[in-house]
Amino acid sequence: MTNTNREWILAERPVGEPDTACFDLQETDVPTHGSGELLVRTRYLSVDPYMRGRMRDSKSYAEPWDVGDTLRGGIVGEVVESESDDYHEGDLVTGEGTWGDYSVLDTEEVVPVDPSVANPEAYLGVLGMPGRTAYFGLLEVGEPKPGDTVVVSGAAGAVGSVVGQIAKRNGCQVVGFAGSDEKTAWLTDDLGFDTAINYKTTDDYRAALEDAAPGGVDVYFDNVGGPITDAVFTKLNLDARVAVCGQIAHYNDEEPPTGPRKLPQLIAPRAKVQGLLVSDFSTRFGEANERISRWVASGELDHRETIVEGLENAPDAFLGLFEGDNIGKQVVRVSSPAGDDTR
Repeated sequence: MTNTNREWILAERPVGEPDTACFDLQETDVPTHGSGELLVRTRYLSVDPYMRGRMRDSKSYAEPWDVGDTLRGGIVGEVVESESDDYHEGDLVTGEGTWGDYSVLDTEEVVPVDPSVANPEAYLGVLGMPGRTAYFGLLEVGEPKPGDTVVVSGAAGAVGSVVGQIAKRNGCQVVGFAGSDEKTAWLTDDLGFDTAINYKTTDDYRAALEDAAPGGVDVYFDNVGGPITDAVFTKLNLDARVAVCGQIAHYNDEEPPTGPRKLPQLIAPRAKVQGLLVSDFSTRFGEANERISRWVASGELDHRETIVEGLENAPDAFLGLFEGDNIGKQVVRVSSPAGDDTR
């Protein structure tokens, strides 16, 4: 094992859309670990849209990073050294680590990775935080019923693609918005969505929804915000439920947008709009993990990961989220650092 660790830090706070100047790759010593901790070499690193909020100097549900802080996120890694009887050298685990070659993880906060269920990187997507977000966000907030029409924005992403499939399992008609013909074909041909709308080639979202969901919308799972959400709100049925999971269309806004006012459109349908944080369901993560793992292992739940090679390209992978580069979950495959022969 090498004594050198590479890790990304926040070099400066972005104004508007981030760029590579916000990141700096530094070399440090491999971190030390203590009792009940694991030294883990990162194999896969997750990049997620919510991380944009952590770059702001303002209070949010996720603690903001200070300039100079090492960036953090979900990882899948291999145990290199263990101070625990529960984990041993060579075990694969997942938890929150750093954007680096090595992380120290508390054994109380990691989950074993079972490659017999799915490829390891899936534990950052369908078998990780995004999958749990889809599970609880749809079933507990969206409350789908057989025969409901469910609309999902950002449907080809890590969360949205799982939402649509779970909705189909619950007997719903599912409409997804995504940003390319390749993505919409994946949604309908592979994941079983009834209709998929390419928002980049569609001029009139309301008209497209009228064609795709002529009976209106019962559940809207919102990952995006913006004009798509404006259009969906005009189609909400009586007692519709809206689960607000993300607003990636607005994450780089410096001032709040002043688009169409939506609240009057909630009165007649008596629609419920509820924000969603998966951490609110932390006491039930075991339930979600067990059910989703069973669906994935049996082939009932499909998934896809877009892999960017190399820790040095982690910022590009993150920035690519805002360009729609990924299909399914965007992850970084971290190569072994120079001098490390544990490939």
